[in-house]
Amino acid sequence: MMARSGDETLQDLGEGAAPPAYVRRMSMLLLFIVSTFNYIDRTIITILQVPIKTELGLSDAQIGALTGLSFALFYTTLSLPIARLADRANRRNIIAVSLAVWSGMTAFSSLAMNYTTLVLCRIGVAVGEAGSIPASQSIIADYYPPERRATAMSTWGLSLPLGLMLGYGVTGWLAQHLGWRYAFVIVGGVGVVIAPLVIFLLKEPARGRFDPPRISTSQEALSIREALGYLWKMKVMRVILLAAGAHGFTQYSLMNWMVPFYTRIHGMSLSDVALYMAAASGLGGAIGMYAGGSIADKLGARDERWRVWVIGLSIIGMAVFALAQLLVPSLWLSLCLGGIVNVLMIAYYGPILAVMHSLVPPNARAFTGAVLLLVFNIIGLGLGPFATGFLSDVLAKSLDLGDHSLRWALVCSLVPASLGGLAFLKIGNGYRAARQGMQT
Repeated sequence: MMARSGDETLQDLGEGAAPPAYVRRMSMLLLFIVSTFNYIDRTIITILQVPIKTELGLSDAQIGALTGLSFALFYTTLSLPIARLADRANRRNIIAVSLAVWSGMTAFSSLAMNYTTLVLCRIGVAVGEAGSIPASQSIIADYYPPERRATAMSTWGLSLPLGLMLGYGVTGWLAQHLGWRYAFVIVGGVGVVIAPLVIFLLKEPARGRFDPPRISTSQEALSIREALGYLWKMKVMRVILLAAGAHGFTQYSLMNWMVPFYTRIHGMSLSDVALYMAAASGLGGAIGMYAGGSIADKLGARDERWRVWVIGLSIIGMAVFALAQLLVPSLWLSLCLGGIVNVLMIAYYGPILAVMHSLVPPNARAFTGAVLLLVFNIIGLGLGPFATGFLSDVLAKSLDLGDHSLRWALVCSLVPASLGGLAFLKIGNGYRAARQGMQT
C-alpha cells in the first residue's frame, strides 16, 4: 500500500484532533528557521548602515528612510493581499516562495552603487517578506489550541531575538572582516538554499482544528475591504492595533538607531557594538519573548484581562528603562539598562498574537496578522526610524547639539510607546467582553 502524503494525513485528523507530536515539532522548527532568516535579513541593514553611510555618503534622514520607510511601505501594503491568499490557499508554498524572494534580493543588495539602487533592493526584500509571517502565524494557530497559543507564538517568536542576535553578531563580523557587500551575499545566499526544504518538509494543517464548529468559514468570501471593515467594527481591535503601532514606533526607533547611538555618544567600535547588540537582543529578547507568552497564558487562565495587561505593563516598563539607558553618562550602566530594555521590549509579541487570533475566525487569522503588521510597520518601521533620524538632523543644526542630537531624538521616540502601554492597560474589560461574545 502506498503511504499517504503528510498533507493528507494531517487533513484526515479532522477538526479538534491533535496532530502527531513529531509533525507539530518539525513544522514549528521549520517555521522558526524561516522566521529567523526573516529577521536576519531585516536586521542586516541596521548594522551595515555605518559602513554603507560612509561609502555612499548618506544623511541620517536617508538612513532612516532606508532602514524603515522604504521597506515598510511595500512590506505592509503587499502583506494584506498575500495574507488574504494565505487564508484560502496553501500557506506552506507561500512561505517557501517568500523566503526565496527576500533572500535573493538581500544577496542582490551587494551590487548597490548608490542610494537609489540600495532602496530598490530593500524594496525587493520587503516584497518577499510580506508573505511569510501572517501565513506562519495562521499555521501555528492550527497546531495549538487557544489556551496554549501565547506560549506557542512566543516559542516561534524566539526567532526574532535569535535573528537579531545573528543579524548583529554575524553581520558585524562579516562587515568587519569581509566588507558589507560580502555580508549581503553570504546571508542572502543561505536563505535561498533553505527555501526548497520548506516545500518538502513543512506540513500544512487543517484550518480551524481547535475552534468550535460555530466559528466556521463565514469570512472566506469577504473582500479585503470588507475584511478590514469586519476588524474595524471591534473597538478592542482598533485600540490594540493603534497601541501596537505606537509601541512599534519606539521599538524600531531604538532598534535602528542604537548602533549609531553607542558609536557616536559613547565612542564604541562597530565590532563592540555589534557584539553587545547581539547579546542584548538575543539573550534579553529570548527571555522577554518566552516569559511574555508564558506569563500571559498562566495569568490569563485565571482572568483573560491579564493577556492584554501583560502587554501594557511590559511596554511601560520598557520606556522607563530606555529613558535611563539613553541619559545615564556611564557606558556600562547604559549597556546594563539596555539589556533590561531588550527583555521588556519584546514581551508583548506572543500575547498580542494570541489575543488577536482569539478574536477572529480561523480563516481570517493570516489576514488579521497582516493587518497587525501593516499598522505596526507603517507607524513603527516606516515612521519611527525616519522621524527619529529627521529630528536628529534638525536638533543638530538648530540647537548645535552635534552627535548628542541623536540622544534627544531617541528620548522623544519613547513617548508613543508610553501612550500605547497605557492603552493596553485600559482595554482589559473590553477584551474579556469580546471573548465572551465569540464563545456564546
